[in-house]
Amino acid sequence: MVADERTMLRAYLDYHRATLALKCEGLTDDELRHRSMPPSTLTLLSLVRHLAEVERVWFRRVINREDLPLVWSADGDFQVAYDASESTRTEAFDAWRAEVSHARRIEREAPSLDITAPGRNGEDVSLRLVMLHLIHEYARHNGHADLLRQGVDGTVGV
Repeated sequence: MVADERTMLRAYLDYHRATLALKCEGLTDDELRHRSMPPSTLTLLSLVRHLAEVERVWFRRVINREDLPLVWSADGDFQVAYDASESTRTEAFDAWRAEVSHARRIEREAPSLDITAPGRNGEDVSLRLVMLHLIHEYARHNGHADLLRQGVDGTVGV
């Protein structure tokens, strides 16, 4: 309940990462691919794939300035991650966990939250903004995950 800013940002981001994993716990590949909120094509597995891309882009490509493609699209098409129709838990979660691991390392090694790098529009962004953005991104998508999971098997709550 009391900590410095960086510790709190790290804890909130990790909480939301853990929440996403929890929402997917105990489900089969088919259940993870289930489109439980028609007409939306969104699935729990597509959220995991999307968030792997988000982690990669913001931490590795932006903050760490690594020149690498998206996880699922060499052409930079973010929409490819949402198509989880042929994906498996192993494929999606292995990629997501790898990107989370890279993100944690990059954040830990950064001298401060004030470091900046050119964002996608060329404007500088700080590590602080990236961490806040990721918290926002996970919180929003965890709301989607709540509804998707409830539609799969009725499970609600964190």
